[in-house]
Amino acid sequence: MDIDLKLLYKKHNTWIDIVQSFGCNKETAEDIVQEMYYKIKKKLDTGLDISYGEEDYNYYYIFLTLKTLFFDLKKKESKVEFCEVKEINNIISDSLYLNYDIKFEKINKELDKLHWYDKKIYLIIEGGESIAELSRKTHIKYYSLYNTYTKVKDKLKQLL
Repeated sequence: MDIDLKLLYKKHNTWIDIVQSFGCNKETAEDIVQEMYYKIKKKLDTGLDISYGEEDYNYYYIFLTLKTLFFDLKKKESKVEFCEVKEINNIISDSLYLNYDIKFEKINKELDKLHWYDKKIYLIIEGGESIAELSRKTHIKYYSLYNTYTKVKDKLKQLL
């Protein structure tokens, strides 16, 4: 028997308390619990059965889902770098003085200096063709194309 989300929602405040016990504020806990409902619904639609009889469900599975969502959020937050508004204004004002036309011209001059093969491979891949597709079409080994593209890209990065 499929578990009804209404049955899970009856313990909504309990789920929020559990997430808050991990160290979240109430608003974040609410978001995580809502995400849990969504994840459980997707799993139920694919055939997951977490019910225990007619009126009960696997609390441990719900707990693990909440804990996993909490840890995922913390991982994402650890990758975010915070800075003050003054720093952002400095970055924006510095970027206004960059002359992109000069950089573009430098890149084109450097590309013209390259061997025709290296330049062509770089331009094809930068144009949207995947290395795997190009390898299949030309019968050139994937790693040969990859190494050529990477070599040119690294050279252009050093130029900038």
